[in-house]
Amino acid sequence: MGILPLKYARIHGQRKRNEYCGVAGFVSRSGVSELIYFSLRALQHRGQESAGIATYDNGIRLVRGMGLVHQVFREEDLNYLMGNVGIGHVRYSTTGGSIAENAQPIYVYTINHEIAVAHNGEIVNVKELMAFLGSIGSGFTTRSDSEVIARLISYEITRRGIIEGIKETFKRLRGSFSLAVLIDNRLFAIRDSFGLRPLVLGEINGGYGVASESVAFNALGGRMLRDVEPGEIVEITPAGFITHHVFRRKHKAHCMFEYVYFARADSIIDGKSVYDVRRRIGRNLAKEHPVNADFVVPVPDSGRAHAIGFSEESGIPYAEGLMKNRYVERTFILPSQESRVKEINMKLNPVKSVVEGKRIVLVDDSIVRGNTMRKIVKMLRDSGAREVHLRIGSPPIVAPCYLGIDMKTRDQFIAAEHSIDEIRDLIGADSLGYISIDGLVDAIGIPADDLCLGCLTGKYPVKIDGERVRHQCDLEEFA
Repeated sequence: MGILPLKYARIHGQRKRNEYCGVAGFVSRSGVSELIYFSLRALQHRGQESAGIATYDNGIRLVRGMGLVHQVFREEDLNYLMGNVGIGHVRYSTTGGSIAENAQPIYVYTINHEIAVAHNGEIVNVKELMAFLGSIGSGFTTRSDSEVIARLISYEITRRGIIEGIKETFKRLRGSFSLAVLIDNRLFAIRDSFGLRPLVLGEINGGYGVASESVAFNALGGRMLRDVEPGEIVEITPAGFITHHVFRRKHKAHCMFEYVYFARADSIIDGKSVYDVRRRIGRNLAKEHPVNADFVVPVPDSGRAHAIGFSEESGIPYAEGLMKNRYVERTFILPSQESRVKEINMKLNPVKSVVEGKRIVLVDDSIVRGNTMRKIVKMLRDSGAREVHLRIGSPPIVAPCYLGIDMKTRDQFIAAEHSIDEIRDLIGADSLGYISIDGLVDAIGIPADDLCLGCLTGKYPVKIDGERVRHQCDLEEFA
């Protein structure tokens, strides 16, 4: 055992913790490297900064690097990644510089075990856990909360054995985590007890696996079987799934932003079709904020299903008034506002024959900072739109997210400091309507008490210093 070579593993710049990502893991009767590779490509929308794969073949083999999945892995890499069990990860870029040290899976080892961890989410008590691990002599190569998870697992399984060690690690973590964990040749899927981040189990020809979204199995010709339950620890074997424990809570806290924006529209998360949810959001928007207009135009691609629902409910024709360059990244997950604004010019172009002289209902999933939307509205006006009425499929975002998305300070949110009328004027729209929280909850079809709405309400499902807790959580919930 030892430190493994990392492809493109140059370390430089600012360190940062893990945020929204995609994870996958498979056990098969034959090699898994191609399965993981194609599943990560299906999950590419969840992260475009880095990618990595770890497999087990008489030891863990690891390749990870900066860039898109098809840029990181070459044929020789997939040939090197031998083994019938493995995990993979894609990561999206947050604030600060993109650095290779944060690429996953994270690899650590003990005297008896090798461990690789792929993590989607964010641990809010990471400083406390780092202090504990430091006090017992653990060193860190990054400041990533994902490395903290990996080193905590290594510590606990050395003391308690693999299953009990994973359970104890689970109890120590506070925050959001969907994990694919490789411990030697054993594969585990672990989801936090609130179910904040999605995680699903599925089967393929000759094996079983876990992934952040069901589309990973669709891409492989397999099928999703079920969600990993909130609080569940599942071992994935060649014969299927073994549940080792479930930590139960009275209420869940599924992230509303997965349904509104982040997940792929053709995914199924916690029993809900993301596409159907977004259409219902559009329908509810049309009921709550009717308008006279000539066309309903989506901001592609994230606003498309919302706009279809708005058109169906309102009777206003749907039209593709903005064309997207599909070879440009998702602007929300670019590292800086400056880069996001520049990319808009490359990403979208108005269809003048659709918008010129017309009253347009422009539909998008959310407004965070407002700069990008201001640019899009100006594009439509410059192309001759007579009116631009903005309809948004998320209520105003007014509070930080501490549980896995890069919205950390209130000054990032245009809605935190401005009224809806002020936002309308700043963006340059003729009217502005956000879906209500009740309308959003109705569209998702999950009770409000089982959703995380922290960025909308300022109330969070876990204890965060200086913030309000939605429900009081007792230790008895972990019985």
